[in-house]
Amino acid sequence: MESPIEKPQRGQKKFFSGKQGEHTLKTQVVVRQKSGQVICLGHGNGRIHDFRLFKTSGLRFGELLKVIADKGYQGISKIHRLSETPIKKPRGKKLTQEQKKYNREMNRLRIVVEHVNRRLKIFNILSNQYRNRHRRFGLRSNLIAGIYNYELTL
Repeated sequence: MESPIEKPQRGQKKFFSGKQGEHTLKTQVVVRQKSGQVICLGHGNGRIHDFRLFKTSGLRFGELLKVIADKGYQGISKIHRLSETPIKKPRGKKLTQEQKKYNREMNRLRIVVEHVNRRLKIFNILSNQYRNRHRRFGLRSNLIAGIYNYELTL
C-alpha cells in the first residue's frame, strides 16, 4: 500500500509514484492467511516497484511455505518455488475461461490481505498525508501493525 506525503523539497523524483500520481511512501505487508496476522512489513520510496522492494527487503520464505502474491510479483516463482501469482492478460489477447477462473480463485485467497490493508489504514497516519520524517515512517507503521496484531489476540 502507498501513503501520500508532502512534496519533498529535494529529491522529488524518488518519491513520485506514477501509479498514484503523487509523492508517496510504500509499505509492503506480509500476512498469515488463516489468522490475518501481519508477519512483517517492508518499506520503500513511492517510485520503487513492488517486486524490487521485495528483493531489496531481504525477506525470505521457508521452502514449504506457500506464497500468494498479486500481479506485481510476476517473477517471484523464480525465487520461491511454492509461489503463485494471477495470470496477466497477454498484450492484444484475452484470457481464457480457465485462466479467469484461476485468477478468481487466487483473488479469493488474497482478499485477506486487502482486508488487513483496510484495517491498517483505519489508523489515519497510513491513509492521510504523512508529514513527519520519512525515516521514521517504518517505525510508525511497524507500531501500527503491532497494535493490529494485539487487537487480533483480544
